[in-house]
Amino acid sequence: MVWFETILVSLTLLSGLIWLLDKQFFAKHRKPELGEEVAKDPLLVDYAKAFFPILALVLGLRSFVAEPFRIPSSSMMPTLLIGDFILVNKFAYGLRLPINNKKVVEIGEPKRGDVVVFRPPQHPREDWIKRVVGLPGDTIGYHNHKVSVNGKELPYRVEGVFTGVGQGVGETGDTLLTEGMENRPHYVLERDFSAADGDWTVPEGHYFVMGDNRGNSEDSRFWGFLPESNLRGKAFMVWMNFDTSAPHWVDFSRIGTKIP
Repeated sequence: MVWFETILVSLTLLSGLIWLLDKQFFAKHRKPELGEEVAKDPLLVDYAKAFFPILALVLGLRSFVAEPFRIPSSSMMPTLLIGDFILVNKFAYGLRLPINNKKVVEIGEPKRGDVVVFRPPQHPREDWIKRVVGLPGDTIGYHNHKVSVNGKELPYRVEGVFTGVGQGVGETGDTLLTEGMENRPHYVLERDFSAADGDWTVPEGHYFVMGDNRGNSEDSRFWGFLPESNLRGKAFMVWMNFDTSAPHWVDFSRIGTKIP
C-alpha cells in the first residue's frame, strides 16, 4: 500500500532529521538543569531518538527483505484463501526503493509458476497477487479451461469438487484440478463457463499473470501484460490465517504453509 509506505518513509526521515539537527546544532549548547549532570533532551528530540532506530529497521526489512501482505479476494484460491497473511520476498527480483518501486540492484527475474505481488497498471496504488504463467517472448493460450505455453498444453488432473469455507464458500462446487506447470504443479479451480479464451504473445519486459481461481480472477486475460517495473516481490509463505466468516476464525493448519 503506497500510503503506508509514504507514512513510514516520512516518519523515518523526520525523526532522523530531528535527531541529526539536534546533535549537530543544539545539543552542544544545551545546559543541564540544577542538580543534574547531563542536560535533558527536549521531548520531541527524545521521541525522535527512541523511534528512529525502530522505524529505520522496519522500513529496511519491509522494503528490502520481506513484507507482509493480506489476501483480499478469492482470485488465488485454492492456493491462497481469503484471510491468509503471507510473506513476500522483496529481494527475489531486485532491490527496489519504497514508494516509487524503482529498482536499484539487479538480483533475479520471475520464473514461470512464481506467485508474485505487483501493482497492476490500471490500479497503480494497489497491490495484487497472481501466478506468472508467461515469460517475455512466450505465446500463451487459454482455451476450454486449459493453458498452453508456446503451443504445448499443460497437463491437468481432476482432483474432485472443491468445498470452500468462510469467505471462500462461494467457490464451493468448482472443479479442483492439478495443473502441471513444468516443475511447479499446483491446484487450480475452474467453473463450467469459459472466460476470456484467447492467445497472447508476451512482449519483452512484461509478464502474463493469472489467478489460480480461473473462473474468478481479473488477470492478464482481461487487462493485458504486467510490466517488470511493477513487480513488488515473490510470495513464499503463509504466516497467519484469520477469517471471521470461517467456523474457526484462525486456521492454524495454514500457518507456515509454503506457496507452491
